[in-house]
Amino acid sequence: MAKKVKNIKAHVSDRKKVTVKELEKLMGKKTIMVVSIKNLKAAQFQEIRKKSRGTAEIRVAKKNLIDLALEHADNQSKRELFKYVLGDCAIMFSDEDAFELAAMLAENKSPAKAKIGQISTEEIVIEPGPTELAPGPDISILSSAGLKIKIEGGKIAIQERSIFVKPGQEIDEKKVVILSKLGITPFKIGLEPIAAYCNGKIYANIKIDKAKTLEELKEAFGRSLAFAVSLSYPTKETLSHLFAKAASHEKVLQSLIKNEQPAEQVAEQTQSN
Repeated sequence: MAKKVKNIKAHVSDRKKVTVKELEKLMGKKTIMVVSIKNLKAAQFQEIRKKSRGTAEIRVAKKNLIDLALEHADNQSKRELFKYVLGDCAIMFSDEDAFELAAMLAENKSPAKAKIGQISTEEIVIEPGPTELAPGPDISILSSAGLKIKIEGGKIAIQERSIFVKPGQEIDEKKVVILSKLGITPFKIGLEPIAAYCNGKIYANIKIDKAKTLEELKEAFGRSLAFAVSLSYPTKETLSHLFAKAASHEKVLQSLIKNEQPAEQVAEQTQSN
């Protein structure tokens, strides 16, 4: 007679239960953010955690424990975060806005060297100027990569700006060596936001780049200012340009009036001829 198989319940350690309870308690924060810690070294992670103290709580736990805590969250939107919890991730809790938190993470990134086989996410540019490299084998190495060089003050100097790696391009060993020799660390590494719950909504792929955004705003302002001036649209920003434009038009009109002869004078000259 076959023996009945008893249901075996998975043993959950007291330590894991404490972790889940702590995560559940933190779920009451305004922002819950899932972040990637992939390729992040322990020292860098601890530095970010230190800088975030007082602003955000960062917890690293196994996926099943995070999922379990999310299951007991107080609303459905928070529970939907579980699909963004993958391997190599941590979870952040804060009373700050999700976008403010993402901006803080962007500012706390550390420079990182390029690796062989890495796919570049951005354009890597080598600017002209002196280097610390002495003439020798490095001349051939740099020249073989298409860099224009010359010798200045006993050192190798880059003559022209060069787009060294394009976005989406794989970085080979030669390029890694050259970037290392030139002391260029083209990437930044840190906690990368994957998704966040804030104010009842889920936001995915939050990317904050203040410097880039500021440049885009400056460019947009320049275009809009020129357009407003061309329309003679009066605003605080356009008035000085409009006055200058009017003064320029006035000078042109005065020049035309000065050079134009009166009709009576033209008639007299015609009769005398």
